[in-house]
Amino acid sequence: MEFLSYVIPFIIVIAVLVLIHEFGHFIAARMSGMRTDIFAFGMGYRLFGFNKKTGFTFGKLPDDFDGGGFCDYRVCLFPIGGYVKIAGMVDESMDTKFLASEPMPWEFRSKNTFQKIFAISAGVIMNTILAIGIFAGIIFFQGKEKLITTTINYIEPKSLGDKIGFIQGDKVIEINGKKVNNWQEVVEGLTLKDLGNKKEIRIIRNGHETDLKIEGKTSLKTIVGELPLGISHGNELVFIKDVETLSPAGKLGLKENDTLKSINREQITSFPQLTSILGKNKEKKILLEWSRNGKIMADSVAPNADGKLGFVPGIHYSGLTQIQNYSLFQAVAFGWNETVHSVELFIRSIIQIFKGNISAKQSLGGPIMIAKSAAVTAKMGIDNFLNFMALLSITLAVINILPFPALDGGHLVFILVEAIIRKEIPIKIKMAIQNFGLVVLLLLMLFMFYNDFARIFHF
Repeated sequence: MEFLSYVIPFIIVIAVLVLIHEFGHFIAARMSGMRTDIFAFGMGYRLFGFNKKTGFTFGKLPDDFDGGGFCDYRVCLFPIGGYVKIAGMVDESMDTKFLASEPMPWEFRSKNTFQKIFAISAGVIMNTILAIGIFAGIIFFQGKEKLITTTINYIEPKSLGDKIGFIQGDKVIEINGKKVNNWQEVVEGLTLKDLGNKKEIRIIRNGHETDLKIEGKTSLKTIVGELPLGISHGNELVFIKDVETLSPAGKLGLKENDTLKSINREQITSFPQLTSILGKNKEKKILLEWSRNGKIMADSVAPNADGKLGFVPGIHYSGLTQIQNYSLFQAVAFGWNETVHSVELFIRSIIQIFKGNISAKQSLGGPIMIAKSAAVTAKMGIDNFLNFMALLSITLAVINILPFPALDGGHLVFILVEAIIRKEIPIKIKMAIQNFGLVVLLLLMLFMFYNDFARIFHF
């Protein structure tokens, strides 16, 4: 069951993102009068599929199969990625049989530059629309909750908050000259805003204004998980949303909706405080106190080697909140702004990797890390899961539009160059560039897998 809790959310995320992306290519090609020979979910061997010529069939179609203009909708062996084979286009399939004949009206190569650009960029456009739609949908139906406090109650030792120099009771009033009015603005200001730049923080301490600062390189470590933010406002109740049966929490008997009260008699007032205490007591017995239906319970338990008890936390904020509701148009505008912000953050993160300020090993993840993140966010609730899907969708869009061989952006470069020189690039050059791109992407995928396993097994 634990395995399925990772696999099912992963397949849902990949299926939605891939199908949306490939549907963009498919519908744009059809709208431009191009034939689509294959619409595939997954890569590699054809497991099963359907087309109007042969109906529903299992296994591989004959090598000389000609759909006669009918598309074969198929599911392939490896559920990572997918593709749409457009007639008359040199793509990842490396099929060049069509070159032996003159361009046909329904082929990619016979269309004008605008139609080609539309067909190639439509996948990225659809992923972007999906991200905007998800961000807009979440904010439209739920509104935006703001925690009306900027006062710090807990600072985890050896965290970003500790390195900044916060102490209990500090009230943050400005970050880099910008006034902060709620907790979300405090967190964003210390982490995501002005990525890579020095943070200058103005606080009120013991009734007097004081300035603190932290270097940009240090704050970047929080983005990739090397350094915890480690601050909280102290108005949180940590409760159980889900428990892994074979984990320390499961064996102890913790159940959904139990609220954690204290560890070793220290009252739990925030999630960062909880993770800090558990991290200091890896595989050591602690006295855990929790409440269930108003009844206080206590028992000893040892966190695992990662400093975790094995439950999905829920956070209830007991302080002052403000809910901002959005009309449909305001929600769409918010979705657009959030998507643009996500693109900017992704690009800035890549720049910081090339500058050497962020570790590629810590910041880049492959399918295993995606599966893990999908499972965690799914357990945290549908809004968190959808938000993760939106972020992954826009990441897929940005990566695909990069001007690199074998990606959509690489095909776009071919189209633009051919439009400028007014003739087709020799097929041998296209094939060589495509092969180079595929090799580099394969090596990058292997690096991602290595990163995933390195994080899991700590080597």
